[in-house]
Amino acid sequence: MPGPRFGLSFVTALLVLAALPVGARAGSPVILRASLEGDINTVTSSYVSSTVARAQSEGARLLVLEMNTPGGISSSMDEIVTSLLNSPVPVVAYVSPAGARADSAGLFVAQAADLFAMAPGTNTGSAHPITSAGANIGGDLGQKVLNDAVARIRNLATLHGRNADWCEKAVRESVNVSAEQAVGLKVADLKAKDLPALLTAIDGRTLQRPHARDLTLNLAGAFLEDAPMSWSQQILHALIDPNVAYVLFLLAIFGLIAEVTTPGAILPGTVGVISAVLALLAFASLPVNIAGFLLMLFAFALFVADIKAPTHGILTAGGLVALVLGSALLLDAGPVGLGINPWLIAAASGGMLVLFALVIRKAAGARSHPAFVGPQAMLGSVGEARERLDPEGTVFVAGVLWRAVAAGGAIPAGTLVRVVGRSGLELSVVSAGTEDASR
Repeated sequence: MPGPRFGLSFVTALLVLAALPVGARAGSPVILRASLEGDINTVTSSYVSSTVARAQSEGARLLVLEMNTPGGISSSMDEIVTSLLNSPVPVVAYVSPAGARADSAGLFVAQAADLFAMAPGTNTGSAHPITSAGANIGGDLGQKVLNDAVARIRNLATLHGRNADWCEKAVRESVNVSAEQAVGLKVADLKAKDLPALLTAIDGRTLQRPHARDLTLNLAGAFLEDAPMSWSQQILHALIDPNVAYVLFLLAIFGLIAEVTTPGAILPGTVGVISAVLALLAFASLPVNIAGFLLMLFAFALFVADIKAPTHGILTAGGLVALVLGSALLLDAGPVGLGINPWLIAAASGGMLVLFALVIRKAAGARSHPAFVGPQAMLGSVGEARERLDPEGTVFVAGVLWRAVAAGGAIPAGTLVRVVGRSGLELSVVSAGTEDASR
């Protein structure tokens, strides 16, 4: 009979085989499938670059990049375009499923692929340069950015034999077309209802690649292998959404302010520190504008100062202005980037106004009351006589035993007493019941 060592080796071999892709076990050629979903940013550019490298290392026949993006950061778009143009493995950009789009920066990425396919019910275009806040770029800078984007999109379209004139129009005028229109205008190469139909349609097709020799696709018997983001990339991709990063930053500041103003609360500080770490992690992968960041910090400094100083809301008004400006300038997402949602900025500013109005009102009310310190702080405190006061004895008040003198006659032990005066470490007390009855 085989020994235990043989059994262990057999199980190990099975585990190794199970870990291998099915295509690798069968010796089949591989088609790698990646997904570009959501905003284009530093995480997606790193993901696409690593997927291109993986396709090359596995000797894949084809890399399919399924797309559904509204656009994103221009620098990350440039990195993806460079990766696709120089990929040794042919790349198909496929806008899918129905309802998906390849807008703004997505149009540039799609035009960089060797083949551009679209599913029915999808669209592409709307690539006019904008600021991170969604506004047009004016002046000489706007003209320079626009001309650069036009030259880039025309070059990408021309390299792959597509309609450079329409692509220029998409940049200058933000026009947008459906899948059917895109194929008819030669903006896209073909329409396919799903991925199997796409692979069938392009099998045997010869690609004229701009930076490599012509290649005929041979996809018969190829195994489709998914190349998803790693778990760390997925978490970071969710965090660096501009709106998520902004909310984390607000939570961090509010939590830390709450902890400073109410020491010992613990929970606000804990939430604030965790949110701060996550916000910094997100901002490290986003193009943060230092002026916007400093304006937001200045806004919160003004809010705290208005709580401490009797300015009757003047500093809060200044803080709100700084908050709105800082929020709008916080992310420099580039000419085809996406900034923070203006409605989110408005909601945050409104919430801040309501919160600090309540806090300042409470602080103003507290400042209007007279402050009792020293001996006056004990007046009115209620305690218990620990022994008979006739007229002197001991009482327990505010957690401490005191020497006391009965001001209104003898007081039996165990009677509730009220402090009516203090001289050094000696209290003057009366029976609480007697005092209440006299009122």
